[in-house]
Amino acid sequence: MGGRGSGRLWHWDTRPETTDFLLLDVRHLSQRGLLQPRSGFSWKWLQDGEEVGKVWVGVGHGHITLNYRHKAGGSDWQSYDYPVALLSQPCNYGGHRHWFACPARGCGRRIAILYGGPIFACRSCHQLAYPSQREKSFQRYQRRACKIREGFGWMTGPCDPWGDRPKGDARKDLQTVNK
Repeated sequence: MGGRGSGRLWHWDTRPETTDFLLLDVRHLSQRGLLQPRSGFSWKWLQDGEEVGKVWVGVGHGHITLNYRHKAGGSDWQSYDYPVALLSQPCNYGGHRHWFACPARGCGRRIAILYGGPIFACRSCHQLAYPSQREKSFQRYQRRACKIREGFGWMTGPCDPWGDRPKGDARKDLQTVNK
């Protein structure tokens, strides 16, 4: 009973988060028109203006080919070049939606985002957690409140003063109601 790695994963055995990995999103590629067959493009990731990753993507009929180099820990750079199946699903009102098929061995699930590493794979194959999965309930409420305040154009801190009432808001001003 118990033992190393059993129970909650929140101390030294925590799972890495999705924010710790480079991601390749099929929705962004499709919106930018980059998934045209017999084409190719280079995709790079920047952090504070510095390039932290780069992959060359070749687009074929029904697949893309990823070509990149990866270095894990203190090991040497290794080159990777492999295909990722590109699935297409018709939409109800016309057009179609693209998906990746996870290239990890034995997975093949339909996904929108591939997370980088030694192999670009789905969140499940990399055993990644979303940052919101580690939030306490009060942190979740604060994040939601900040998002609402941001939508109104107000300062987002929980202790920041309220801003002006949004234009078109039907609620009466609190000062006139209290008089």
